[in-house]
Amino acid sequence: MDYRYPIGPFAHEGTVTPEQRELWIREIEKLPAKLRLAVEGLSEEQLDTPYRDGGWTVRQVVHHVADSHMNSLTRFKLALTEEQPTIKPYAEDRWAELADAKRAPIELSLHLIEALHERWVLLLESMTEAEYARAFYHPESGETVPLDRNLGLYAWHGNHHAAHITTLRARKGW
Repeated sequence: MDYRYPIGPFAHEGTVTPEQRELWIREIEKLPAKLRLAVEGLSEEQLDTPYRDGGWTVRQVVHHVADSHMNSLTRFKLALTEEQPTIKPYAEDRWAELADAKRAPIELSLHLIEALHERWVLLLESMTEAEYARAFYHPESGETVPLDRNLGLYAWHGNHHAAHITTLRARKGW
């Protein structure tokens, strides 16, 4: 198993249907509980264990999900209120090395993810077909990213990182 991609890389080809969007919205909605369950009962030592050799610790993964999903919600809002905005990438690897990501209690990010996802789902459920077709430009990848594709990417992203934790727990017998 490739521990970097325990559920495989994100893949979706073709048109995103309303039914597919609905499934992805439900994944976004369920992530806070899934992540909370993934870390339930872990000790401080376990939280500071990397999910793979050279990878982030469980604590860093939880804080990364909060950071990443905050950025994604902002990108949705920019694309909904501006014409194909160029988004600001961020150095997620360096953010993960900051003191808050390395030492803060995970409860801070778990609460943040719960509130963030509740607001995000409200926004996602209100969007029209035309709004899901809106896009932003990502200057690092050079891609124009439609919001419906970004929805799928972040539904996958949350599950991807939850699986980092659950597969580590399974390997360690936690």
